[in-house]
Amino acid sequence: MHINIRAIRTLSCENNQRILATFVSHRRFLHSHHYSPQASFIQNLLKFRRDKPTEQIERALNLTGIHPNDDLVLDVLQRHRSDWKPALDFFKWASKTNVYPPGCHVYNEIINILGKMNRFEEVHQMLDEMSQRKELINEEIFSTLIRRFVAAHKVEEAIDIFHRREEFGLGNELDSEAFRTLLMWLCRYKHVEEAETLFHRNLNRFQFCHDIKTWNVILNGWCVLGNTHESKRLWKDILASKCKPDIYTYSTFIKAMTKKGKLGTALKLFNGMWKDESCKPDVVICNCVIDALCFKKRVPEALQVFQDMKVRGCLPNVATYNSLIKHLCKIRRMEKVYELVEDMERTSGDCLPNAVTYSYLLKSLKAPEEVLGILERMERNGCAMSDDVYNLVLRLYMKWGDLDGLRKAWEEMERNGLGPDRRSYTIMIHGHFENGRIKDAMRYFREMTSKGMVLEPRTEKLVISMTGQVNERTGKQEGTDVEASNV
Repeated sequence: MHINIRAIRTLSCENNQRILATFVSHRRFLHSHHYSPQASFIQNLLKFRRDKPTEQIERALNLTGIHPNDDLVLDVLQRHRSDWKPALDFFKWASKTNVYPPGCHVYNEIINILGKMNRFEEVHQMLDEMSQRKELINEEIFSTLIRRFVAAHKVEEAIDIFHRREEFGLGNELDSEAFRTLLMWLCRYKHVEEAETLFHRNLNRFQFCHDIKTWNVILNGWCVLGNTHESKRLWKDILASKCKPDIYTYSTFIKAMTKKGKLGTALKLFNGMWKDESCKPDVVICNCVIDALCFKKRVPEALQVFQDMKVRGCLPNVATYNSLIKHLCKIRRMEKVYELVEDMERTSGDCLPNAVTYSYLLKSLKAPEEVLGILERMERNGCAMSDDVYNLVLRLYMKWGDLDGLRKAWEEMERNGLGPDRRSYTIMIHGHFENGRIKDAMRYFREMTSKGMVLEPRTEKLVISMTGQVNERTGKQEGTDVEASNV
């Protein structure tokens, strides 16, 4: 890696020392992802110049002598997934260099970041840029665009983008996968009624609307929404249609019934499937039934299903084990838990413990010194850290009052580009407040809002309360100072 020495001398002395201190000191706390010195250097350069004018940031980047490429730009952008401004500043700087035209994956990442932070004016600017190079807009970018507009509840704009497929150089709207993508994101963000209306409106226009896959998208939408009445209605509509339910249809409906406590209905369908040679239960359906039985505290029956599925040739996967481990941890049957974990490690393949497994183990811990053992086991099995695991570790250290562990976890998470995100800041703000550290809580609040993150309603109420307390203390202190000066 080459870093321009002249750039280091030219950058402001105070900021540069801070950048280099972070750049060279990457001590291992938990365990690291792929480490890119250039991306780490740029991340810190942007961090310490976050509030500076764009021209000054670009000048500092120019002086580094770093030449952007897709891998580097993607790495830097991914480190700023919850901080759109430095991401956009860096993207614009990289795009200006004559030797580097950003590729599809880079545009997809920046559109995802901007859309996630509701910066749709900038998203439209990106689309205008990309329209000059139509080969840039592929199905992945199309899906990201639809997702981000729907996530922001801009349903009409999302549908409009779908109708503009040909303008973007993609296939026309008769593309079945594209239509299902639109329906999927509408359902995912709770616009199921609009999705079903769109589906029925096009039922006679698009032949693929008679495909069970398209019906499944709508059924899944109602089921995820938890609307049992509409789920049952659509299930009956499917049975009355020309479509035959497939394994995914059964899986979706059985899962919905178990979530609503209709275990009897789910078990009746499940047991009936074993008699149907054309559509036997798969591992997903078995996992769903196991989880539902465990939830109802029918653990012995769940363990029996676990044994039966192996005998019937339906091999368990990591989710099967995770369902059992989750509930066994809750009832503190830790000997059985670690017996299953060891079985997973021996079986390997699709059964190797994942981040979810280790999250359950972490949640079962009683003291901070136990954390490292789980994380080392996680690393030993080749399981990468995720933002969810980092946030869980933060929550645990906060609960135990281990400030040193908390600091190290935060620094490692930041260095690996897996946060901090809104959840991380929420944990820190509420945790510090509950432990009487109001100044620390307010510091994280200011840092969070400076990145354009939106507070959760409960955090907003808390900050209003803390601000009042801080003002009250300040007023009392000023009154004391006045009295002292009058003596």
